[in-house]
Amino acid sequence: MIQIDNLYKKFGKNEVLCGIELDITKGGIIAVLGPNGSGKTTLIKSILGMVIPNKGAISIDGKSIKNQWKYRQEIEYLPQIANFPSNLKVKELVRMIKDLRQCESNENALIELFGLTPFLDKKLATLSGGTKQKVNILLTFMFDSPLIILDEPTTGLDPVALIRLKELIGTEKEKGKTILVTSHIMQFVEEIADRVIYLLEGQVYFQGSLDELKKQTNQNNVEHAIAAIATTSHA
Repeated sequence: MIQIDNLYKKFGKNEVLCGIELDITKGGIIAVLGPNGSGKTTLIKSILGMVIPNKGAISIDGKSIKNQWKYRQEIEYLPQIANFPSNLKVKELVRMIKDLRQCESNENALIELFGLTPFLDKKLATLSGGTKQKVNILLTFMFDSPLIILDEPTTGLDPVALIRLKELIGTEKEKGKTILVTSHIMQFVEEIADRVIYLLEGQVYFQGSLDELKKQTNQNNVEHAIAAIATTSHA
């Protein structure tokens, strides 16, 4: 699905990605983990074409993404912080995104799932952080694309919304989709992820299943396993 070869990215003198090599197969939920500054967001934005690497190549379904843009129509992206136009109403934003995409959507089911009906006529500037995140989720999942990238999707969600999000991610996985997730909440990762990619200082320190991660670190849960990897890599 996603092939990444020898990917380097510098911002000034700061080397953020240092020769990343990844082969992300189609289908399932892959958690991209690592401390702040490890290169997670830069890697995701490189896949999306929002960051241009200094060196290396990225291909999706065997096709290079370099100097391309149409491939992004097959990717849904939930940013960590959604900067919505504050003067728009929720229903106006949804309509605008639908007009831009010009493809079939299932927003009504998602509006009901996340209890957004009372907020449709409210301006985005008046919404709480948690409600904005529900709108963020709505915009991400209302279209049917094979690749979904979620950057810290649980931010600000109440317990009920979190349960609904996990169910929604599971439903999309059952459709055969590939879902990349970044999160600092290890319990969430343990509940949803099939595989883990752990980045540290711009390099891949681990890539494999949750069971392989626990076995390699001799730990019983993901949180302790990730802590063990972090400790070992800094030793």
